[in-house]
Amino acid sequence: MIAAAAAGNAADLRELIQRGATLDARDASGATALLIATHENRIDAARALIEAGADVNAKDKIEDSPYLYAGARGHLEILKLTLENGADLKSTNRYGGTALIPASERGHVETVKTLIEAGIDVDHVNRLGWTALIEAVILGTGGEKHTEIVRLLIDAGANVNLADREGVSPLTHARQRGYGKIETLLVAAGAR
Repeated sequence: MIAAAAAGNAADLRELIQRGATLDARDASGATALLIATHENRIDAARALIEAGADVNAKDKIEDSPYLYAGARGHLEILKLTLENGADLKSTNRYGGTALIPASERGHVETVKTLIEAGIDVDHVNRLGWTALIEAVILGTGGEKHTEIVRLLIDAGANVNLADREGVSPLTHARQRGYGKIETLLVAAGAR
């Protein structure tokens, strides 16, 4: 199962499942075949496993699940499949963050839209004390993708004044980095 998932061989996976292979068997890292398929963005393999009932929330030893990994890496088609098949929007990664936080940090605009539309908490705070908005600013580039993500988060009702653990607001972070377009969006939304 693991090898077929890594290779993206959906036909082999379906045959193995039909023969009674363990759907959520794990490798040494604790990853299921579905998580392995997600790592490689093997959409057809992931679909075959999900259609057979693979657990989209099954975590490996470092707290990644197919749902969380697809969100963090911007594997949009697999993310949508996990959302359609029981993804836990409150599930968190090893940093205590939801899928929205790394998606925002990494500039995955369509992934952020999809997660917001699914109803994810836009103000979730991870163990570092950061929200998706803060990560989009402090770990982003200030470019077009991150600016659009900030706009999406604001439009979704993100608290623009929710500061990090040191009390530094998203607006202050944007100003310190010279991200003028993001600063403008934040100010227009009432940021201080």
